[in-house]
Amino acid sequence: MLKVGVLGAGHLGKIHLRLLNQSEKYILVGFHDPDEINAQKVCKEFGYTYFANINTLIEEVDVVDIVTPTLSHFDCAKKAIEKGKHVFIEKPITNTIEEAETLIALAEKHKVKGQIGHVERFNPAFLSVKHKVDNPMFIETHRLAEFNPRGTDVPVVLDLMIHDIDVILSVVPSKVKNINASGVSVISNSPDIANARIEFENGCVANLTASRISLKNMRKSRFFQKDAYISVDFLEKKVEVVKMKDAPEQPGDFDMILQNAEGEKKQIYFENPEIAPNNAILDELETFADAIANNKTPVVSLADGTEALRVALAIISSFENNN
Repeated sequence: MLKVGVLGAGHLGKIHLRLLNQSEKYILVGFHDPDEINAQKVCKEFGYTYFANINTLIEEVDVVDIVTPTLSHFDCAKKAIEKGKHVFIEKPITNTIEEAETLIALAEKHKVKGQIGHVERFNPAFLSVKHKVDNPMFIETHRLAEFNPRGTDVPVVLDLMIHDIDVILSVVPSKVKNINASGVSVISNSPDIANARIEFENGCVANLTASRISLKNMRKSRFFQKDAYISVDFLEKKVEVVKMKDAPEQPGDFDMILQNAEGEKKQIYFENPEIAPNNAILDELETFADAIANNKTPVVSLADGTEALRVALAIISSFENNN
């Protein structure tokens, strides 16, 4: 079992603490939070060990789980990596690309592993169809949330859209060619609604919409590829898989047949992949433990997190260019 310490005991930090405390792959040593009043409250309520000194906690563990505000990710991760500790960092990886690339270089130098908390990669609905997403050529995503003051210190792209950016980058086997985007600030000082069009070198186009001032919550992605349409509802944990194949010469009475302008006939059929329920946050933390134990590349590596941030920042830059 790996000894782990958590930095940050806010809303998400408390979830990480609870899950790590339950995990059979970690021993929770304790946590650090700069807000001593909150830290003492967490100690009293849950019984976790509080370390007033961040460096003392880092010295005591094998893995540092960083669940602090984004602005402090780099400093926390740098301290941990330079002490030879593996790091799990909540998304986004850092505040800037330069910081992210520095962490990659440091991790290589000190021979430690890092994983980024892009939790939708572990969503059971996505896991059930990821192997079916094969060279999609058009992708559409909608991630809408009701207003919550938590997270509004950053643009909606870094708060919400970055989840979909990471998922898209994980299934499109091509480099980004062009980005065009627009964003609108409604309540916050940074954009609350954003739309981005990402064009890839292989011709794939992804259209992403994110809002944090919606009247309802929605987290849906649709993937269109040769002979298939795949829809993933990340919120409801549901999927739709619609496929086409060459129609049989003598179709059955209930077969759905389409004929194109060239006279080619296709049969439409539906697949219902089994969705295995899971705790996505626990899964991402435990697969990181597995990557360390087996000396494998983590599911969402530091490089993956850096690319998601690179695209997110390019989208934000596109806002400014279009205004």
